[in-house]
This record gives sequence, C-alpha cells and structure tokens, in this order.
Amino acid sequence: MRKLFVATACLVALAACGQTTPATTTETPTEVAATTTGPTNAADATAQDTCGAAAFQSLVGQPATTINLGTLPSGTRILTPDMMVTQDFRADRLNIIVGTDGNVGSLSCY
Repeated sequence: MRKLFVATACLVALAACGQTTPATTTETPTEVAATTTGPTNAADATAQDTCGAAAFQSLVGQPATTINLGTLPSGTRILTPDMMVTQDFRADRLNIIVGTDGNVGSLSCY
C-alpha cells in the first residue's frame, strides 16, 4: 500500500512538471500596438479629441445649469470648483470644467 501511495505521489508530481502550451491570443501585433499607443495624458487626449469634446464646444461660456445631461456621453463628468475627483486617466471621458462664475470654462478629455 505504501509503495502504491509513493508511486501515485511521484506520478502527480511529474504531471505537474509537464509541458503546457502557451496561451494564444487573437490580437495581431498591430492591434496590440494600436491599443497601447493612444494618448497618455489629458493634453494629448484633448488635442486628439478622443472623448468627442468638439461636439460640445458650444457649451463653453454657457451657464452649467443649462447643460442637458441627456445629451452627454456616458461617463461624462461636470467638474465644479473645489470638487474632488479621481485621478485615473481615461482618454475617452469628457470632462466639463465649470468656473467660479458658474459657467462652463473648458472641456477636456481625461
């Protein structure tokens, strides 16, 4: 019985050391490069309009109270003075920055 136990333990140990096949991906090298070479900061993302800010440029100078929230892309943030916000970078997120006067001062992607 003891020999059977030792033999089984050896077989299990050897099986754990066997070769495994590498994981395959469906992305081509160009697709991987395209997803990793996007903008890495707010200035670049805004310059490339990755969040669609150009479509909402007419909001600049308007009172923030007149913004139709239903027309904004999902995930849009309306940032007011002294508001705490997360520092995570998302190039596709539209940020509407409101000035101390209550009017939209600028739009940015981050």
